[in-house]
Amino acid sequence: MTPKITFEEHFMAPGFEKHSAAFLKLIPGAEAAALTRRLGDFDGERIELMDRYGITRSVLSLTGPGPQGEPPETAIAAAKGANDFLAEKIAPLPDRLSGLAALPMHDPDAAAAELRRAVTELGFLGCLVNSPVHGTYFDAPEYDVFWAELEALDVPFYLHPSNARAHPPVFADMPVLTGATWGWGVDTGSHALRLLFSGVFDRFPGAKLVLGHMGEALPYLRWRFDSRFAAYPMGVELELRPSQYFTRNILVTTTGVCSHAALMGALGEMGPEGVMFSIDYPYEDTAAAAEFIETAPLDAATRAMVCHDNAAKLLGLPLLAEAA
Repeated sequence: MTPKITFEEHFMAPGFEKHSAAFLKLIPGAEAAALTRRLGDFDGERIELMDRYGITRSVLSLTGPGPQGEPPETAIAAAKGANDFLAEKIAPLPDRLSGLAALPMHDPDAAAAELRRAVTELGFLGCLVNSPVHGTYFDAPEYDVFWAELEALDVPFYLHPSNARAHPPVFADMPVLTGATWGWGVDTGSHALRLLFSGVFDRFPGAKLVLGHMGEALPYLRWRFDSRFAAYPMGVELELRPSQYFTRNILVTTTGVCSHAALMGALGEMGPEGVMFSIDYPYEDTAAAAEFIETAPLDAATRAMVCHDNAAKLLGLPLLAEAA
């Protein structure tokens, strides 16, 4: 079994339960209870599943919407509280569990300061942020102070879906389209493209953005981004072709898409160094995700990169050869 690192894996912190209440009402009671239990577990079933399926390290992040669901006046304290809680919970298992910071993105300066604290004082490996913050997207000029801090710390920014501030008319009377089935990916992928076309990755070429769910479908459109941007640049100037920011700055995980065909397409577009395995525990099934990646038509070297070494390199962890 190939050793694996996973890093779109979630937990619940005290005070954030209120954000999940509406979601939990939409699913059967037994499933809601299981999700609640697993989100609050750090050293029981979570570790047992990691052991069973070859997951050597799980990098945990606060379940959505996190501080992005808080009003500006409480977001900073809420993010700090969540990060301190996670640091306490993972401390007994430093070789198995790590953390991604929750951030108060309402205030770019405060977000940069909390990221710095979480990385340098709590030992976190990056951050996971839910998109967007009350309709604000992170390509705005005031966020340059944040991107500068992220680049200086050399840690990744995981852009995770959340509910859009407003839905386009095509979603009207069709609530199934607004959430995880479709709308979350549309909003998150569009947010990532805003970062690309606004020049964030020209100004901060060392910044690393991670997208789940096979990149919210963006890798499959790299050729079209180049073609149509060349035809209709709309006054935007970039140092590289849009496709060239993928893998250099934008990387993807397999979370929530256990399809061999989709995986091979993502690898074809991103290269073997641009795709990483993850699960989205406890919202996705660990057994199904592990079987998917273990049976994928990959050579051993590529499987090791996707399962472990790409994430290890991104997160500053030992590679398989170094750990052997």
